[in-house]
Amino acid sequence: MDAAETKARPTHVIGNQAEVTGVVLDAMSRATSARLREIMESLVKHLHAFAREVRLSEEEFEQGIDFLNRIGQATNDAHNEGVLFSDALGFSTLVCLLNNGQNGATETAAALLGPFWRMHSPSTENGGSIIRSQTPGPALFAECRITDPDGKPIEGVEIDVWQASPAGLYENQDPDQANMNLRGKFRTDAQGRISFRSVKPAGYPVPTDGPVGELLRAQLRHPYRPAHLHFLCFKPGYKTLITQIFVDDDEHLESDVVFGVTRHLIGDFTQGAGAPPAADVTGPWYRLAYEFVMECGEAKLPAPPIR
Repeated sequence: MDAAETKARPTHVIGNQAEVTGVVLDAMSRATSARLREIMESLVKHLHAFAREVRLSEEEFEQGIDFLNRIGQATNDAHNEGVLFSDALGFSTLVCLLNNGQNGATETAAALLGPFWRMHSPSTENGGSIIRSQTPGPALFAECRITDPDGKPIEGVEIDVWQASPAGLYENQDPDQANMNLRGKFRTDAQGRISFRSVKPAGYPVPTDGPVGELLRAQLRHPYRPAHLHFLCFKPGYKTLITQIFVDDDEHLESDVVFGVTRHLIGDFTQGAGAPPAADVTGPWYRLAYEFVMECGEAKLPAPPIR
């Protein structure tokens, strides 16, 4: 045996299951990134402990690998099953709350991004409408304000707004809606304000035709999200704020399938009285007023889940 063959031999041959974890950790310990070492060491320890705790069978392991494979296969330009899976486990909300509100110490207006954000929403004038094709439903007039933690208004914040239609579908899911319907990008004025017209959102089921739907049915869980509006607030010098504002009378506020509702995110959707703000409004209409706080920090956009 030459020197090269001797060097290639393993330094530790596994004798039983109790030794596997230590050998794996040793093999990964040479990673040059300290953060990669920290994350992977913890992942391996917890993953191996999980398998031991539940006495994972080979059949169950194969089912789990198949489930993960099908999550990837169900993901495409218009749908992200991986994000949906993370959401349905409450993992997305946990990561969000750990990283906002003074690193999880206090309540925060931050919320999960969800699987339907798109970049390049149409720029829209303050007071304009994000309705871009016929969308029946009660009219909604929203007024929002952005301040820093001291209450000072922040001018020039780019705010992406998006929502599902009252039929419960985002425009990329629905061939009857125009491209970018119920999506818009606004910029706050000197008082930190934006306003826009839309329709009152409705709750909707998450997609259930993939592996996440199978999991929900196996757990006897409903697939519904309470009605909400999405906001993404971006300005250099401030930590990007991603959030959702929920309709306060929705029946699924306490059972959101993706665990996205926190107390701070329940809005006051007030039914309008008297003459509506626009002459073409007939029937019930609503107002929403909400104030967001942005912290100083790094302005960074997330990777869009869909294109």
